[in-house]
Amino acid sequence: MQNYLVHWKDFKLELGPSTAIMGIVNVTPDSFSDGGLYLRHEDAVAHGLQLVQKGAAILDIGGESTRPFSDPVSLEQELERVIPVIERLAPQVDVPISIDTTKAAVAKAALEAGASIINDISALRLDPEIADVAAQAGVPLILMHMKGTPRTMQVNPQYDDLCGEIAQFLSRAIDQATERGVKRRLIIIDPGIGFGKTFEHNLQIIKYLERFRWLDAPILVGPSRKAFIRALVKDSNEKDIPANRPEVITGTQAAVTAAVLAGAHIVRVHDVGQALATVKVADAIRSAPDPGPPGRG
Repeated sequence: MQNYLVHWKDFKLELGPSTAIMGIVNVTPDSFSDGGLYLRHEDAVAHGLQLVQKGAAILDIGGESTRPFSDPVSLEQELERVIPVIERLAPQVDVPISIDTTKAAVAKAALEAGASIINDISALRLDPEIADVAAQAGVPLILMHMKGTPRTMQVNPQYDDLCGEIAQFLSRAIDQATERGVKRRLIIIDPGIGFGKTFEHNLQIIKYLERFRWLDAPILVGPSRKAFIRALVKDSNEKDIPANRPEVITGTQAAVTAAVLAGAHIVRVHDVGQALATVKVADAIRSAPDPGPPGRG
């Protein structure tokens, strides 16, 4: 397990000895799991504060749904959703706030409002100037693999070499970011669970997460409540089930456990309290010392 110290401005993430939890705050009407619940600014702020109290080491705030087949929102609408929330949350929390966006203008405004991490699900494909914003501000940049766009990503995604193609994509994104001035030590990678992947692809990525270690960057995994988990835990006669059903939350914790044991440094989740207990146990198992040669038993 590779350990990383991501240190910038007033923040420090020690990644490896323990897994960091990124709590999700969706300020959207149409996110697949909690769309509309936190669309009002005061509700989003209250939710963010609650996630920090439950153990979130990072808050990830987004104003544009990236569920499969979703449409993009305008710059003005995205700004109106997220900036007031960040402005109110930043003075009240002692953890870094991440802005989940593919627009450089939103990233810049969010940093000015108090955010201190940029989470780009397009890995600079939709707006390369996000790297310039991150470089000028000296903040971490999360680069995620996505095949296509949210509107097209789940239209028959295919790979000849799943992990190899994702890793090469992320390697190119890292090079692009560093060429534009982002410090290599501030780059975090995300293989993109659910973004242009079949259910089997998602399982394979989590199981073989170590295949991304050669990229030498902290790995973020976001399986929370996603369709592959819902498909695994639903009854055979159900087409789909609500993302907040107890069995979906339990299934998410199983995926989080597997990701931690496979080498994830950060997990992005909706249910922070449950994830905190999960990663404490998973981290302890992962860190358990070798008991020595097997006995003759």
